[in-house]
Amino acid sequence: MSDTRERIATARSIVVKIGSSALTDLVDGLDRTRLDRLADAIEERMQAGSDVIVVSSGAIGAGMAPLGLRKRPTDLATKQAAASVGQLALAHAWGTSFARYDRTVGQVLLTAHDIALRAHHANAQRTLDRLRSLHAVAVVNENDTVATNEIRFGDNDRLAALVAHLAGADALLLLSDVDGLYDGDPRGGAATMIPEVNGPADLDGVIAGSGGALGTGGMASKLSAARLAADAGVPVLLAAASAADRALADASVGTVFAARPQRLSARRFWVRHAAETRGSVVLDDGAVQAVAYRRRSLLSAGVVGVHGRFSGGDVIDLVDTGGVTRARGVVAYDADEIAQMVGKSTSELPADLRRPLIHADDLVAV
Repeated sequence: MSDTRERIATARSIVVKIGSSALTDLVDGLDRTRLDRLADAIEERMQAGSDVIVVSSGAIGAGMAPLGLRKRPTDLATKQAAASVGQLALAHAWGTSFARYDRTVGQVLLTAHDIALRAHHANAQRTLDRLRSLHAVAVVNENDTVATNEIRFGDNDRLAALVAHLAGADALLLLSDVDGLYDGDPRGGAATMIPEVNGPADLDGVIAGSGGALGTGGMASKLSAARLAADAGVPVLLAAASAADRALADASVGTVFAARPQRLSARRFWVRHAAETRGSVVLDDGAVQAVAYRRRSLLSAGVVGVHGRFSGGDVIDLVDTGGVTRARGVVAYDADEIAQMVGKSTSELPADLRRPLIHADDLVAV
């Protein structure tokens, strides 16, 4: 067994994301039998000593059948209506299933806005921590009834990766209708499974597709989420929900993604992956080298342009002259102040404007 599989198999705290296709179908909606089997596998892992947070897709899928919908809605209002019906059914089903083991379930509904705002981010973290300390099972989902297209995670794979870091989890399991990462579409017959991803080189030539009829994910979103979590220091297992028992028991199935050696701090992870950016500054080549490769503080002399309306304390993008984002950081000044500082050395500025635009501790390369 590889070191990554060993880490996942022995992790004391895990996040398990379950895709829509593993819980629902277009005709009957929520499949209680499949949900019970998943709860059985999760309970066995908890009995072995692990804390488990469940990120459950399926709210819209669970609401479609009761509302007489035969295909996933595309307009926002119908999605929200289906989610309002389905979230109730989904939470009840998880609660009923875990009640067989005298487990209490707590529903946690999040929007991207909750993760992007530092105060909301901390509140969500405290809720998850407290549910675990009370031996309850947190079942997390995107709050589709209020989320708009502008404030969505995009899919629950990304949500699961963010929750894994938020909760300080030791491993992330992404369970759906695919049994691992392939170098192409396995339905074509010629694709080869990739058992382990240790770095970007292992993904050369990989072609990832979009989601199916019931979900918004697909291999592209799973690959993106796995890389996000691994970059944050959380090892990932991508496997089929039908093999949940083996995935949760010994991680002997699917594809694993090795984590970076050192975990990002909560603040740096938030800046890099979770915070909403309010604008950007354009850097010359020297400043790009300093902030992206040498992790130096950003000074006004290296700035050649300012875009957007932002205030001190906001997160902004740092882009090169070609428009490519090279870093992100928490800015110390308003956009109007920076516009007056562009290209000037520290000695040319008034005393109250001589701090770095972004301190190295508040900056992260992307």
